[in-house]
Amino acid sequence: MPTIARLFQLLALVPLSWMQRLGVILGWLVWSVSPRYRRTFVANVNASGIPSHLAKPAIAAAGMVVSELPWVWMRPHTQTLKGLVQFDGAEHFESAMRAGKGVIIMSPHIGSWEIGAQAIAEKFGPEFGDMVVLFRPARKAWLEPLVANARTRPFLNSTPTTLSGVRTLIRTLRAGGYTAILPDQVPPMGQGVWAPFFGRDVYTMTLLAKLAQQTGAQVIQTWCERLPIGQGFCLHMRPMEAAEFKDASVSAEQAAVVVNRGVEEMVRNAPGQYLWAYDRDKQPRTESQA
Repeated sequence: MPTIARLFQLLALVPLSWMQRLGVILGWLVWSVSPRYRRTFVANVNASGIPSHLAKPAIAAAGMVVSELPWVWMRPHTQTLKGLVQFDGAEHFESAMRAGKGVIIMSPHIGSWEIGAQAIAEKFGPEFGDMVVLFRPARKAWLEPLVANARTRPFLNSTPTTLSGVRTLIRTLRAGGYTAILPDQVPPMGQGVWAPFFGRDVYTMTLLAKLAQQTGAQVIQTWCERLPIGQGFCLHMRPMEAAEFKDASVSAEQAAVVVNRGVEEMVRNAPGQYLWAYDRDKQPRTESQA
């Protein structure tokens, strides 16, 4: 649907702060009209034990995740994020990279993970090369050119979500490169294990821990906090030291517990920006790897 692509291109010209204000309205609109959305949101917040008033701002934040996409995906590649994104803890990433360890950026559905990925590639790419990420083609044909434009920006490279793509990540990390993983994304059947997350067993990916165990890469907890409208973003980076990420003999279940514990820690730091309506309880889909 070329019409959608043209619409995205037009919306990309709108100032980001305006689109964020639109996102606030969108977030509350979805909350108002969708009982299922509200049930999932409230159930996940209640299960976490986080006070509801701290999570409530996430209703508006979820709308901004959507409203920011035209600007994030379609702005010219020459238009940088300089001045829009500040960094907190970049020295941890730089230290690991200069040590030749390679880095796995562990970035869950908090804040603006799309802008976070682009900001990391833009800031660190000139010194450390491309960030290589797994990329699943859009299921809708009209989305493909939009998503492809977002995934092929300077110093941001993608590889397919196949065994070949995973091997590419392993080679990248062993060579001292870096990648980013969404650790709270529900993987296809056979690519995860059941592990507790805020007190409930959820199907959790094994990929992140396996990559760390096989390559010795440093895991960095990362979330791109959305600051008040008009003030940009702050990308936080913290090293996650866990013996389970260094020992290949650790079971997948034990490692998944640690992964979820790391996500929980980040969510507690920014409960008003977590995508609470993302259904971590859902059953994994069946999908074959090529």
